[in-house]
Amino acid sequence: MKRAAALVCAAVASTVYLLAPAPSARPTAAVRATTPGLAAPVQKELAQEIVASAENGTLDWRSAYGYVEDIGDGQGYTAGLIGFCTGTHDLLALVERYTRAHPDNALARYLPALRRVDGTASHAGLDPGFPAAWRTESRVPAFRAAQDVERDRVYFGPAVHRGRGDGLGALGQFIYYDALVFHGPGTSPTSFDGIRSRALRQARTPAQGGSESAYLSAFLDARRRAMLIRHPGVDTSRVDTTQRRFLRDGNLALRPPLRWQVYGETFRAQ
Repeated sequence: MKRAAALVCAAVASTVYLLAPAPSARPTAAVRATTPGLAAPVQKELAQEIVASAENGTLDWRSAYGYVEDIGDGQGYTAGLIGFCTGTHDLLALVERYTRAHPDNALARYLPALRRVDGTASHAGLDPGFPAAWRTESRVPAFRAAQDVERDRVYFGPAVHRGRGDGLGALGQFIYYDALVFHGPGTSPTSFDGIRSRALRQARTPAQGGSESAYLSAFLDARRRAMLIRHPGVDTSRVDTTQRRFLRDGNLALRPPLRWQVYGETFRAQ
């Protein structure tokens, strides 16, 4: 059950589709010299679990590949691993890339309709068969892998790259990742770069000689503010009782065991 997909789709709609693509994840020499942080396999798995606790109410993030539903947020169908949406271009990009490699897939027939509804809430040409086709294709290992690749291309890779460039450890890189998932890439005040710019007015990054804890606290302040601007009254526990808790504990390396709460539910990772 997607618990925050409406928020993710709304964020992506105003960034991926209308603004800029994700920042390049191609590592610079300075980034290559830093430790992998969140990109280490064990840490990456942990990151997916923490995001899934907020997005899906579970640590079993792999259970979301076949999810598809119109959740009434004005962005059409929300589907898959990270909340790709028919109204926000990222679902279309995923299916186009996948179809180039696997032209006979169950979703290929819906590409003309996906292009027509891109940027809208419309289901025109998608009903009644698109949800069943998504669920069918999501049982195919290659489509699951394609969802992983698109998640990494748009969200995870850029978050790790930007975090390492700012001198952040695994926690900071995760904070960037969750912000990109929720707010999307882009320069608007409530998108990732807008949030980062606001944080930089309050604190310097470690790469600039600042305190990592102070900078992350400023980033979370800016992130929380952006969440409430975009969605007044939204539950901000993914910041308040998850990321802020890890920061208060001084766990900049994001090392388990971890305990956190999202929407009142407690999760643990050993």
